[in-house]
Amino acid sequence: MEPARSETTTPPRGRVTSALRKRQNWEQLVKFCVVGASGYVVNLAVYALLIRRAHVHYIPAAAASFAVAVTNNYTWNRLWTFSHQRGHVAYQGLRFLVVSLVTLGANIALLRLFVHIGLDKIASQAIAVVLVTPLNFVGNKLWSFRRY
Repeated sequence: MEPARSETTTPPRGRVTSALRKRQNWEQLVKFCVVGASGYVVNLAVYALLIRRAHVHYIPAAAASFAVAVTNNYTWNRLWTFSHQRGHVAYQGLRFLVVSLVTLGANIALLRLFVHIGLDKIASQAIAVVLVTPLNFVGNKLWSFRRY
């Protein structure tokens, strides 16, 4: 009979399968998406306001709107989505910031690509934000809000 494996000795495929079977992970994903949807609305509203009303170039507008949305998302993810995984606010905040900066880089790269190929700037931002969401979730789930 084979001895029981701990999570650290379980092969990656087994850990993924195990994670997919846990209801809590699916509930967190739904909560993360709800928070993300609120951040999405905040991001696009601030972005559109900066472009259309303040006439800010689309790249700085994307960075500024992202910063506002990240603040919204960090607060709600910490208080609601990952509430049982809360660690030190500064450590989690710093990790969240790192994940957000990586995500922002991917977002801006996609945004520039979409604008370059002729898509509307607001539609480009809307698409880019959706496409970087999985990267953001995985980074925050596995690193920013992981249990210590």
